[in-house]
Amino acid sequence: MNWIETTVGEYCPFVYGKGLPKTQRTEGDIPVFGSNGCVDYHNKSHVNGPGIIIGRKGSVGAVHLSVEPFWPIDTSFYVEKESIDELKFTYYLLKSLGLEGMNSDSAVPGLNRENAHALPIRIPEKTEDREKLGKWISVYDSKIKLNRQTNQTLEQIAQAMFKSWFVDFDPVRAKIAANAAGENVQRAAMAAISGKNQAALDQLEQQHPEQYQQLQSTADLFPDNLIDSELGEIPEGWEWSEIGNEVDVVGGGTPSTKNTDFWDGGDIFWTTPKDMSNLTDKILLETDRKITSAGLKKISSGLLPINTVLMSSRAPVGYLAITKVPLAINQGYIAMKCEVTLTPEYVVQWAESVMDEVKQRASGTTFAEISKKNFKIISVIVPEDKVLAEFTSVVSSLYEKVTETLIETKSLTAIRDTLLPRLLSGELSIDTSETEF
Repeated sequence: MNWIETTVGEYCPFVYGKGLPKTQRTEGDIPVFGSNGCVDYHNKSHVNGPGIIIGRKGSVGAVHLSVEPFWPIDTSFYVEKESIDELKFTYYLLKSLGLEGMNSDSAVPGLNRENAHALPIRIPEKTEDREKLGKWISVYDSKIKLNRQTNQTLEQIAQAMFKSWFVDFDPVRAKIAANAAGENVQRAAMAAISGKNQAALDQLEQQHPEQYQQLQSTADLFPDNLIDSELGEIPEGWEWSEIGNEVDVVGGGTPSTKNTDFWDGGDIFWTTPKDMSNLTDKILLETDRKITSAGLKKISSGLLPINTVLMSSRAPVGYLAITKVPLAINQGYIAMKCEVTLTPEYVVQWAESVMDEVKQRASGTTFAEISKKNFKIISVIVPEDKVLAEFTSVVSSLYEKVTETLIETKSLTAIRDTLLPRLLSGELSIDTSETEF
């Protein structure tokens, strides 16, 4: 592969975006891109796509890729290439140039096109070689994107299951309705749990009898009656409680940052809500900082076990995750140690379901914060043990898959970020046929 010296302007000249005020936008499915990514949708495109969008004003130097037609507004530049694979190569190349650090010194900071065009770059001489590189590198991003979509789907399944079983009481209500109509209550609950109609249940019984029997067993766990409680109707045999009675609620702290004995060489995970700000899933695998055993002694809650549920209690309120490593927390958290009745898989979904109430209970002049006292009294439904165990069995397997996928994504990201500068400089050659996942 031969490489040549050129400039950004010679290889991929930036074109000014076209203004499109909100008042002139018509509802549609064409993404409208500004400097910080997709900001709206319109019914017409300015660029047939695909293309690259570069932040000119605002998020200066930010680089975005659109594989479909789009409209780049006037806070951005854009670049086109005939080949999608060469466009991907160009995308990674532009992201590697540090454009975000090229703010001009004018009254309104922005990316000066002439300055960007003058940047020297080194690229493969042949278009097909640039296409091969773009295709090879994008395999990593495609797999990372697929992993994130998979995890989002798994999380949606967990949320939907919790809502159906413990908020809407769908299996119980299905049994009540079937009783009133003189129908089979077990089959009604099975339909509510699985989302299948009666014909589909017949087919399941014939083709997958073991799955059918498991569904029968799950349906039998639910009562066929609702009873009145202080907070409304609940399934018979279930109870209302306060979360503080069902989990051990603790807070954290920050060892003095002036004392190096608490930090230098530390190997104990210590988390702040910042670690949660970029989580795409409700799983926490690592933290930005670590403390020493001496630092840990300064935190009253000590080392929290794996499967503790964390909720940020301020700035902002509401980040949620289940820990998958032992760790300590700072004062920006409410931690729930699930060592009584409720399981972490149940608690994290419960917390999501009552988040509006959590935020309503938060107060503060500088920033909203919910205290442990105000949090502990929030109501929680405690289902019958076997129903809780069945829910936990299903959802814990979902979160195991989420965790495995996150670990794989972390590895893929590290490999990509290590290889990318070497590939773009020509230091490393590749065999594109070897990249498969």
